[in-house]
Amino acid sequence: MKSLSQYLRQPHPVNCVCSVCWTSFHLSTAPVISQPEPCTDCRPVQVSKVDGRWTVTPSINCARHTPSARPPKYWFVVSDTGKPTPFVPLREPFEQGQLL
Repeated sequence: MKSLSQYLRQPHPVNCVCSVCWTSFHLSTAPVISQPEPCTDCRPVQVSKVDGRWTVTPSINCARHTPSARPPKYWFVVSDTGKPTPFVPLREPFEQGQLL
């Protein structure tokens, strides 16, 4: 009987189609998404070392790049079928004392 440590970190075959190999292949071939050009009115976070202590200056976003106070709308009514139907349990397929 082999232990679990013998199975861990084993190399995959060359043409392996497991989810790990598939994901790493497609991530390595995906184009790199470029970062948007920074706005001249926005200021990024700044981290600097002053007198041996790290200081952080928070970022400032312009009015155009300030996130909304409300969350985005994700849910919409897909189909309104009217009033909900109440659950009615089914009766047993036989009456008490009689078997089918």
